[in-house]
Amino acid sequence: MFILRRTISSTNSFSTISHQTSHYRKQITLANLFLSFGFPSSSLPHFLSKNHFLFNSDPSHLRQSLTTLFSFKIPQKNLISLVRDFPSVLEPQFLHSWELGFPKFKSKLFNPSPLMIANLLRCSRTFHLNPLEISRKIEIFRGLGFSDDVLIRVLEEFPSAVVMGETQIVGVINFLMEFRVPKDEIDRVVRLFPKVLGFSIEDRLKPLIHELRGLGFSSREVRAEVVRDPRILGMEIGEFSRCLKLLQSLKCREAIKERIFGEGLVRACFEVKLRVDCLCGRGLIRRDALKVLWKEPRLIAYDLEDIEKKIEFLIQRMKYGVDCLHEVPEYLGVNFEKQIVPRYNVIEYLKGKGAIGFEVGLKDIIKPTRLRFYNLYVKPYPECEKIYGRFSEKVEVKRKHPAGLWKMFQPPKFPQTSKDVKNMKAFMDSML
Repeated sequence: MFILRRTISSTNSFSTISHQTSHYRKQITLANLFLSFGFPSSSLPHFLSKNHFLFNSDPSHLRQSLTTLFSFKIPQKNLISLVRDFPSVLEPQFLHSWELGFPKFKSKLFNPSPLMIANLLRCSRTFHLNPLEISRKIEIFRGLGFSDDVLIRVLEEFPSAVVMGETQIVGVINFLMEFRVPKDEIDRVVRLFPKVLGFSIEDRLKPLIHELRGLGFSSREVRAEVVRDPRILGMEIGEFSRCLKLLQSLKCREAIKERIFGEGLVRACFEVKLRVDCLCGRGLIRRDALKVLWKEPRLIAYDLEDIEKKIEFLIQRMKYGVDCLHEVPEYLGVNFEKQIVPRYNVIEYLKGKGAIGFEVGLKDIIKPTRLRFYNLYVKPYPECEKIYGRFSEKVEVKRKHPAGLWKMFQPPKFPQTSKDVKNMKAFMDSML
């Protein structure tokens, strides 16, 4: 009996080990397969652990599926992202239907972009659409008068439009026409902001226009800005009011206000919204983002690329959290090349040398004036002159008074006569 139990136990252990070995070999096979198609090795363990159905798939079928996906000429980076987010696109039957219907779909559009194809594959898999159904949706768009450029743009940026009803799309177009957007400009509005097709007229577009009119903006002014940048239609209800309130409470120099309001109040509100979204996208809450803009109004006039570059440098190089911007909003207002980078390089050099025995925060780097920073960190260490750059050579103490002002306080001079000379000699002789 003991021998029988021992035999059964040994058999179970051997079966478990064999199963683990088989699973491990399968994992290696799948990893090698995906590596051969350019998938990064660092993300493969996590990808395979999340998608157990791949272990039950035939490697030859997976290879065929990946080959089919690459035949659509999707860039490798986009294709890897597609497979990672929607691994079900590797299903052979799904790709077979796309392979059969793709030529007809391609004939509907003159030159479909790889990004558009990748987005449509996502949409097709999510909403269970085949290429023929998508082709019929494209015909609906053509019937509404949209050009090929607009179609490609919509399918690249807002592929969910293919599952929308014709009534909803026509409703958005009619709303724009009732708002007196020129008919030839509607094509441009949809091309620049395809997501407008997905907005509800009663719940989103009409309340937004009503809010703008309630704030005192004329229809002509709003219409001009919508045609110029249709992304304004993407603002949430109440967001315009908050942006306007912030602009009205700004306390800054007139020169900065002129730059902010130079293109009109509607545009200024939208610029505030863009910068709030930028800061929120980096981790700030909306309330703190608005406070940063209020404390540092120059941000509203700066390019978004410049703001992004500064935040990226703050997080990646300086190793500070984005929460520091709430305490030191001036960081986003100073010049990147002339102040932020030179000061950071000086501090890093002194830290590496052991010359700084205390913690230097973002406030200590940004807040001091150029002269004070120079006197504290650059002047005592001559080798920092070169790191600090050309600005160290031009640091001068500002005079309290204009040069030459002292001449105005000299007593007036009077011409000396021969009589004055005789009197002075007589006075000196009397003292001897």
